[in-house]
Amino acid sequence: MSLQVSRHRGITNAQAVPTTLSLKQKAYEAIKHRIITGAFRPGETLNGSAVASLLALGRTPVHQAFDRLGLEGLVDVLPRKGIVVRPLRLEEVIQISEARLLNEAYAVRLAAERASPGEIARMRDILTRAAAPNLETEELVLLDRGFHKLIAEAARNSILADILLNLNERSLRLWTISFESVDRHTIINSEHREIFLAICQRDAVAAESAMRQHIGSFRQTVIEQLSSGMI
Repeated sequence: MSLQVSRHRGITNAQAVPTTLSLKQKAYEAIKHRIITGAFRPGETLNGSAVASLLALGRTPVHQAFDRLGLEGLVDVLPRKGIVVRPLRLEEVIQISEARLLNEAYAVRLAAERASPGEIARMRDILTRAAAPNLETEELVLLDRGFHKLIAEAARNSILADILLNLNERSLRLWTISFESVDRHTIINSEHREIFLAICQRDAVAAESAMRQHIGSFRQTVIEQLSSGMI
């Protein structure tokens, strides 16, 4: 399926991204946004010239952005076929979940021990905002990302934080999918609250347990949607 410019929602041109960014960064942010929100669908072939025209950018920054997105596992650069939005595969969901269980479960233990009062306050603010009714899926995903990013930072291990940043960036479109499930917003908020309370209480064991429950729940939701053909 080739790119149909007229039907895509979300960012309509590069000016929707802050003008202080480089052209390469503008292209990267705009294309990634469309992949995460489903405007560019899994398995879809993207034409570089058409995307450049859509974003009002040159082809060079667009192709540089594709190279970066390829490294992040969001697109595949295929000889004689072009740029393809990487299809969602059950194997990838399982692998990402396994890597998160190993790394994020440990990070949250460290966060329970090391989080500063300021970081705890920012986590509380994110949870308060996420509990608001009628939020768009995109807003929920961004708040979800912010919460997990704060946990990674609070662990006070820059190498671990880099690993989690990569994992969670690769998880974003899966998070978007999970929020489409019935009552998933309420469930995620409840799971985040359990993680947060354990961090507040400096209970590393409870924090790890809550994080494992959260990741397992996410994995099960996405697998069910993949298996049912909803994705």
